[in-house]
Amino acid sequence: MVSTKRIIHHNRTAEILDIFAEAGADIIEVGVPFSDPMADGVVIQKAMERALKNKTTIKEILAVVRNFKDKYNIPVILMGYYNLFFQYNLECFAEDAAVSGVDGVLTIDMPPEESEEMRFALNKNGIVAIFLATPVTDKIRFKVIKKVANGFIYFVSVAGVTGEREGLPDGLKEKIEEIKDEIKLPVVIGFGISKPDTIIRAYHMADGFVVGSAIVRRWHDMITGEISRDDFLHFLKGLSSCCHGNFIGCHV
Repeated sequence: MVSTKRIIHHNRTAEILDIFAEAGADIIEVGVPFSDPMADGVVIQKAMERALKNKTTIKEILAVVRNFKDKYNIPVILMGYYNLFFQYNLECFAEDAAVSGVDGVLTIDMPPEESEEMRFALNKNGIVAIFLATPVTDKIRFKVIKKVANGFIYFVSVAGVTGEREGLPDGLKEKIEEIKDEIKLPVVIGFGISKPDTIIRAYHMADGFVVGSAIVRRWHDMITGEISRDDFLHFLKGLSSCCHGNFIGCHV
């Protein structure tokens, strides 16, 4: 028996994916809830707690993704922690994810040196394994990442957890240029991208931007009635406009 509460929760997940498509998202990252997230700030942690309380599973997430991909040709990346995928069985997870239309997987706590089994399962099923770089990643580490990375590099802009910030740290441009020189892949910036103004300031540095906490917070505000759906969509469209270089259409 599936509770009505769980059905509502999954319908809301499907709803926000549709909203992202409507707002012009180029890639959508779907988080897999985990009880002990080490890279996520308060907003994402609370979202994970709500999902776990509703007993959300990987299978249910993949079902939502599959329904979404039946309607839209927008890449979807799953973000999660290794234990979740390992417990599912890496081969089975990769096969099921491929059937659902998942394009990439970002495993937050998987070191490149220990990624062979996961990468093999994903690559065999046509799924890209995404890897991270940080402000303290050095040239030696870049060489390790270069051997395994594909798709793009997710650059963690700050030494800390996810969350909204007023600005980005100094030296960002130089670090991103270094990553591109060493790894030769597109670089997207995540952690701290909270509003269109942040994207405008960093637009010429990166190939893309990941917005997490700022969206999750407003999404929760929308479903609790604190802001309207139009307000939420307005914010997303402002982010999308900036990401596509349309600063006139940005709502700063």
